[in-house]
Amino acid sequence: MEKHQVIFPLIVFFGFISFSLCIAAEFKKSKKKDLRLDGKYCYFLGSAAFGLGIAALTCLFIAQFIGNLLICRKLFSRDKTENSSKVENKSIIAGLFLALSWISFGIAVILIGASTSMSRNQHFGEGWLDGECYIVKDGVYTGSAVLVLVTLSSTLGSAIMRIRKRNQVEQDRKVLQQVLQ
Repeated sequence: MEKHQVIFPLIVFFGFISFSLCIAAEFKKSKKKDLRLDGKYCYFLGSAAFGLGIAALTCLFIAQFIGNLLICRKLFSRDKTENSSKVENKSIIAGLFLALSWISFGIAVILIGASTSMSRNQHFGEGWLDGECYIVKDGVYTGSAVLVLVTLSSTLGSAIMRIRKRNQVEQDRKVLQQVLQ
């Protein structure tokens, strides 16, 4: 059994856990009614979205790490043989998927990280930033969940393209060996 048959389910598992945690955080985040005002100072109790956001970030990091290990292993373990234009096209597409994966990963980490940070306790006079209390806007965690799915699908797409590219090279080599015999 090939290693990627074990690794793909791990990537999907951690990616969907991260997605689910982001959706749960959307429902558990602090609401405007939770804000307490005392003159010019505000106070917020922490919400369950803080723990959910930390867990979502952890799972997203694990999924991205495992996926990129698979991609890099496939990228650097291949033989440097002659390439057909079909194989080169797959390499370009895999590279584009990988770039999309890292861009959506970066944006998702920023969104989840900032909104999770806002979900902590915000004490009187301290707030989240410059003594001001901030509330996570509706849809931020949901948008992050969508970015998690984009990251997951583009990482898997890049890995699949790398595997198909390697399989195509191996198939071409076998055909060439049969012709030469």
